[in-house]
Amino acid sequence: MDLKGKVAIITGARRGMGKSHAKTFAKSGAKVVVADISLEECQQVADEIKKEGGEAIAVKCDVTKKEDIDNMVKAAVGKWGKVDILVNNAGICQFKPFLELTEEEWDRTININLRGYFLCAQACAREMAKKKSGVIVNIASVAMGQVGVGMPALAHYCASKGGIVAMTEALALELASFNIRVNAISPGAIDTPMTEALKADPKMMEAILARIPLRRMGKPEEVSNLVLFLASDESSYVTGSTVVIDGGWLAG
Repeated sequence: MDLKGKVAIITGARRGMGKSHAKTFAKSGAKVVVADISLEECQQVADEIKKEGGEAIAVKCDVTKKEDIDNMVKAAVGKWGKVDILVNNAGICQFKPFLELTEEEWDRTININLRGYFLCAQACAREMAKKKSGVIVNIASVAMGQVGVGMPALAHYCASKGGIVAMTEALALELASFNIRVNAISPGAIDTPMTEALKADPKMMEAILARIPLRRMGKPEEVSNLVLFLASDESSYVTGSTVVIDGGWLAG
């Protein structure tokens, strides 16, 4: 799974799974744009990559702001002349009972988790279309509806992740003529800063782990290996798919 010569933009890359994706890609030879809301934290990740012999730049990007996204893409093209891969990873997950959920909280989650994916995919696909080649990997969740699982107090989050899966399928069809592949990954319980609230509640963690056949949370690196596969030429015939990585949660 060699990404040598490829230019990859990864959003939400300052920590958690995004940071893991960025470092995994760099180790595989990609030139990485580390993008997130904190330039300082992005720079720290970029510096780590450089110390390990990779190539990376840090870019401040709020995925709810089209101007930030356009600047992110311009930074990649200005530095390396192209965009080959986008990993739409930026997202939030805030628990709130449905009857207490405010419009502002709903809008914020949808704006970051879904609208942000749309804006980033559109901006990057326009560059990819110029050379008729590219890959987009959208990070969804097992909380995606249909064959996924519902989660109490996360109606806004579940709606956004289900939307990501539906959008992925539509984009795969529409962008195939440009040789742009689009896939989604639906992780289960992964040990990242985003799941701190889960880990802080022993009863909730016990209930979740009881549903996972492997009886543990996943590691960010395990998800990164799957992202790497879908971003590489090894998956050249895969598009429009949603791949679940959940320790067997949905199978159970």
